Amino acid sequence: MIALIAGPDGDGLGEALEAEGVEIVRLSDPVGAETLADAGVEEADLFVLTDMADATAISVAKELNSEIRIVTYSYDSLPEFASGQADLAIDPNLLAADVVAEELV
Repeated sequence: MIALIAGPDGDGLGEALEAEGVEIVRLSDPVGAETLADAGVEEADLFVLTDMADATAISVAKELNSEIRIVTYSYDSLPEFASGQADLAIDPNLLAADVVAEELV
């Protein structure tokens, strides 16, 4: 399984996913079509977004890979325009990174 992680990961979801055997690719800002393509979004299974300021990347990721699962892991709310495309929106206050990683794998 390959997961792309965009945004800061202060809660350690990337490390928790790696502990579950997931290959992690971290994306740099800004997260656009070129960044996603260069990171291998076409082959990725999971796109994790932690910065809701980059929520437009959700639709771009889905456009490049319609089968990718989109997960937001953020203290901030997912903007309404992107809520229909995300598969799962999680608040780190409610679920720890290790629990989320276990459930995603």
